[in-house]
Amino acid sequence: MVNAIFWGIIQGLTEFLPISSSGHLVVIPALFDRPAPDLATSAMLHLGTLAAVLIYFRRDLSAMAKLDRPARKLITLILIGSIPAVVFGFAFESRISDLVSEPVVVSVMMIVTGVILLGTTLLRLGDKRIPDIGVADSVGIGFAQSFALIPGISRSGMTISMGLVRGMDRTESARFAFLLGIPVIAGAGFLEMVDAISEGGSISSDVIVGMVAAALSGYAAIAILLRLLGRVGLAPFGIYCVAMGTFCAIVL
Repeated sequence: MVNAIFWGIIQGLTEFLPISSSGHLVVIPALFDRPAPDLATSAMLHLGTLAAVLIYFRRDLSAMAKLDRPARKLITLILIGSIPAVVFGFAFESRISDLVSEPVVVSVMMIVTGVILLGTTLLRLGDKRIPDIGVADSVGIGFAQSFALIPGISRSGMTISMGLVRGMDRTESARFAFLLGIPVIAGAGFLEMVDAISEGGSISSDVIVGMVAAALSGYAAIAILLRLLGRVGLAPFGIYCVAMGTFCAIVL
């Protein structure tokens, strides 16, 4: 159970903080010589983080359910922004999966994430809010999200950074990034669950506890990030990614 809780906390924190959950799930097992979560556990952890974002943004989702004009526009932008990740995910699935066994490469990708996050400090602060963005913004942020299919590249980091490039307010960029991530997180959890079932995996009570840990830590991570973004931006997370990636690349 301790193992499941550990991975749940790691998944929840790193899924939403811009430091790459996929990267940490590769380098931490390599650093400590411990097995990574199996498919069934990974699937349930994804469902835990999905629960976290659904609960945190329940008011946004409730407003979207009204299907008025602003809601239809936001739903359309989320669907458009999700297309690149789906296309690139299916096109390069095998190559992306191979990178999981290359912790040094993943470490380098974490450094890349850090450099991009630090680069956002050079941008002029924008003031565009979610109602102000259009199809071009959604497509750009969607392509940034597809780049994060590479282990070590942070999904939230890339999408928030691209939102800033497109002139969005920091907090609004993060809100849209998390809403955009819902289909991807749900899809990843579903596909892993299908693979786990096909391989005879089972869901134990420990795995359920891990899912709850992922949900709780994920919810906390969202709250922490949204509170910090307006004050300090992405720079502290960029420093962490560069330091962590460099350390792992040297040690591994």
